[in-house]
Amino acid sequence: MKSLEEYLDLAARSHGHMCPGQVLGVRMAMLGMAQLGIDDPIKHRKRLLTFVEIDRCATDAVSLVTGCRLGKRSLKYLDYGKVAATFVDLQTERAVRIVARDDAREKAKAFNAADADPYKQQMEAYKVMGDDELFTLQRVRVKLRPEDLPGRPRSRVMCDKCGEGVNDGRERSVSGRVLCRNCAGESYYEVVKAG
Repeated sequence: MKSLEEYLDLAARSHGHMCPGQVLGVRMAMLGMAQLGIDDPIKHRKRLLTFVEIDRCATDAVSLVTGCRLGKRSLKYLDYGKVAATFVDLQTERAVRIVARDDAREKAKAFNAADADPYKQQMEAYKVMGDDELFTLQRVRVKLRPEDLPGRPRSRVMCDKCGEGVNDGRERSVSGRVLCRNCAGESYYEVVKAG
């Protein structure tokens, strides 16, 4: 593993700035790797799967440290709105969920009370606070289906309504028809007709 400072430097360059969320994400991922006994996440990337629960800065840092990516199907995003991540070792089936503690912000104030800028105070404190002050850690079991694992698609069907292809069991069966989630009424968008 790289050092905290090396990861923070890479995170700032990759994300475009350094912030408390980046520090939390780097530290969270480093702790997750240590808990799973993975000393080089890039070397062991084929055996690592990571679930992130927020679409904020911390997620970019978690991805950077673990090497897990959406496009490689090794990073899974769950919109839970929590600064949390679950790290799964596919080889051993061990998993650990790490959550940023809500009280860490208040604790951060005591670490650098002389700095009047709360943002900078928080960011610097997160670099030196103990893992137990920053995070809650849980050993967990993650139920994985074959179609959720990294690798090539395991199935592909065509939607009976729109004709678009749907991979890996994400289709819905409605009244005997195979439908994509959009056509089944779960759409996040609405088609706008020209004219």
